[in-house]
Amino acid sequence: MADADPYQRLIGPLLAKDDGPDPEWMSQMSLKALAWAARGRHWPPWRGLLTNTAAALQRHHPQLQQSCLGLTFPNPVGLAAGFDKNGVAAAIWHCFGFGFAELGTITALPQRGHPRPRLFRLGAEQAALNRMGFNNRGSARIVSSLTGQQMPPPGQRPVPLGINIGKSQATALSAAEEDYALSYRRLAPMADYMVINVSSPNTTGLRDLQGVEALSQLIRRLGTTPLPTLPPPLLVKIAPDLTDTQLRALAELALELHQQGLLAGVIATNTSLNRHGLENRRLLTGGTLAEEAGGLSGAPIRPRALAVVGQLWGYLQGRVPIVGVGGIDSPQAAWERLAAGASLVQLYTGWIYRGPQLVPAVLEGFLKQLDAHGLNTVADGVGTGLPWLP
Repeated sequence: MADADPYQRLIGPLLAKDDGPDPEWMSQMSLKALAWAARGRHWPPWRGLLTNTAAALQRHHPQLQQSCLGLTFPNPVGLAAGFDKNGVAAAIWHCFGFGFAELGTITALPQRGHPRPRLFRLGAEQAALNRMGFNNRGSARIVSSLTGQQMPPPGQRPVPLGINIGKSQATALSAAEEDYALSYRRLAPMADYMVINVSSPNTTGLRDLQGVEALSQLIRRLGTTPLPTLPPPLLVKIAPDLTDTQLRALAELALELHQQGLLAGVIATNTSLNRHGLENRRLLTGGTLAEEAGGLSGAPIRPRALAVVGQLWGYLQGRVPIVGVGGIDSPQAAWERLAAGASLVQLYTGWIYRGPQLVPAVLEGFLKQLDAHGLNTVADGVGTGLPWLP
């Protein structure tokens, strides 16, 4: 980003070093401030601060708008799940320029997650390793938190809000369907869309639920869960570490369930167990990435996450929407994900390293690429394979 960006000037040097301030502490402090702002957004000085933030970061343009998943997105750039695990800032994410935001991952039972340290910065690689373990307050308390923010109901918010749910660590894999269903029943009435996370590497056995039979049963179970409202669109978040054979099988299942009205889309991808050539990279623990547990995110997984989106598009050909996430840290990386087949993109690790200005930079980059390629809207660029033009 530009040298004049205060985030890069003040925070950037801290993030460039592995031994800078503890990343989980920094995240917690940021979320506390955001939670205060969300609760007090109608009072000075929070109202003025958020208005100024929105003025600086939002980009309103008809070419960026998109209808997808049965929803309207003011722009295709969203906040990925994992940052606002408890939804404490749900009411204000649009002020940071996002066209949507995804909360969670949330489990049926409250859980502390894995012992600390569990989040590690890899500054030189613009990456992170996390083994958080779905630390969150549990779906019942998060319902209260979201209700307390007094947001408009789904469909009437400034941007769509997704809610990502996972299996509680204490719940046996054999009881996973009922565990997901409990969170789904509590949270779906508050969501513009829902996501089932079956791909985190930090919950024992969770990735087994990506198998065709298990995933089909889980999605069908949620489809029969009674709700007081119409069910929101349901997506599944997958891992980048699936084989080509597994990806094809999953794509075929997604198409079948989509045609039956049970699955709205696929989010690709979660963090990676593959170390992507960084096996010997040492963390502050003294251990190497090959020795340390957890999922890798950020720039190193970008090529694989991009390839997965391209493969899914090849199988689905636009019949099932794809949300692209993983290693997106520049306008070019975001455009490449769109051109590979993602209708929407999400930011997390790249947003932490690059700062809030990454969102408007990506949106402005999209507009320039649309103009350069003679396209009318971002939807026209999806799956085209068109290159980034400097």
